[in-house]
Amino acid sequence: MTRSDCLAAAQAHFDCGAFLETLRRRVAFPSESDVQDLPPALAHYLEAEMRPVLQVLDFDVQVLQNPVAGAGPLLVARRIEAAALPTVLTYGHGDVVAGRPEAWSPGLSPWQLTVRDGKWYGRGTADNKGQHSINLAGLAAAIAARRGKLGYNVTVLLETGEEAGSPGLQAFCHMHRERLRADLFIGCDGPRVQAGRPTIFLGSRGMVNFSLRLQARQRGYHSGNWGGVIANPATRLANAVASLVDACGVMRIEGLRPDSLTPAVRAALRGIPVGGGPDDPPLTQGWGEPGLSAAERLMGWNTLEVLAMGAGTPDRPVNAIPPSAVAHCQLRFVVGTRWRELPNLLRSHLDAHGFEDVTIEAGMQGAATRLDIDHPWVHWARQSMVRTCGMAPAVLPNLAGSLPNEVFAETLGLPTLWVPHSYPACGQHGPDEHLLPGIAREGLRIMAGLYWDLGEPAAPWPAPAAGRRTGAPAQAGGSGCARAWFGGTCGPRAC
Repeated sequence: MTRSDCLAAAQAHFDCGAFLETLRRRVAFPSESDVQDLPPALAHYLEAEMRPVLQVLDFDVQVLQNPVAGAGPLLVARRIEAAALPTVLTYGHGDVVAGRPEAWSPGLSPWQLTVRDGKWYGRGTADNKGQHSINLAGLAAAIAARRGKLGYNVTVLLETGEEAGSPGLQAFCHMHRERLRADLFIGCDGPRVQAGRPTIFLGSRGMVNFSLRLQARQRGYHSGNWGGVIANPATRLANAVASLVDACGVMRIEGLRPDSLTPAVRAALRGIPVGGGPDDPPLTQGWGEPGLSAAERLMGWNTLEVLAMGAGTPDRPVNAIPPSAVAHCQLRFVVGTRWRELPNLLRSHLDAHGFEDVTIEAGMQGAATRLDIDHPWVHWARQSMVRTCGMAPAVLPNLAGSLPNEVFAETLGLPTLWVPHSYPACGQHGPDEHLLPGIAREGLRIMAGLYWDLGEPAAPWPAPAAGRRTGAPAQAGGSGCARAWFGGTCGPRAC
């Protein structure tokens, strides 16, 4: 079979409805991970749903315990054609954020895939069940098209805690370094820059959550009797936040400004659109770091956001000066930021501005990563997607959001390519999360093309070790038939 046959098979898998039915089955697992008591659906998703379909593709599958007590399990599946061949590692997460069915529109449910008005609704359709389903379906099409002999090995890693900050993932990957050893990482998560623009991103911004608190006294006091003579924690905390970021969203902490917006990064971001879709919010003119384009602010710079603030009883205010106030904040940052020094930098800044009484509590955090834009794998992936889509993808130095990419880029030391199959207005993490079927259909072709091209001589694998890429006999069973993997609905020629 040819590359065109491979892409046609992936597309037919979508067109015959098999992909929709697979995703419908996966959405039905209420695999929430950002809840206090983890549901059995997390392990069930890996064992009952993902293990069988990967075994059909000749993967050796193991579901392993998380090294962090109480955290969700992880699945590692390996498809070894020959020990000397290079290996690609791919990743996804089977967990989702809380469903919150009461917040969804009438007739929609987080645990039932619903097709309405050209969109596929359901929790996980965009983040991440739909995306890793596209990824693995593209891989299945390539395996079938190459008659079971890809010419390289594949390892699949699925976790069930990404929405809770990936507890244990880094420790797990360190413990299983040999099992996860690879030459290249390809993942599918996050949004495209726009629905109609295929995208590659090479890393992600980092994130640190932190809370500012001011406890002035143990109870509130009447605002008429004491206003003007005792400090108001809410007023002081509002001014403390204003010392960190101004009224136009510009950060005022010099030590947290990045140094990595290089000419090469600016060139990569030139012309990258931000917003403009029918469900996107309008951009705020004059907001953010001056002198930068919207894409540079979003993907090449740092932002400090206030996520929530509280004092008193906002839903039923009373005439009392509140005893305390809190602001939950977040720093999103790119490589080149002194983020590990955040508590000390904040402490010095607040003290210098007279806010010694404000305390700082650091929370969830993760590093920023970015593959070199001129890396050979970046050029290869771009060329593959041009061949498939007939247009150049947007190549982003990093995602504006955050992913556990440091585990793959730093702990495992891999070049990282992310190919997203969602779009900015997908509703992830909120009610009415959805996937656009047009993106899914194109995504199946993109992933089939990438996995096909990895088996071609032009793929920039590292210099072969002794015996590598010599055409040694495959160890995987490899009948080349994806019929069972696709649910038995159609054969490899059609789907």
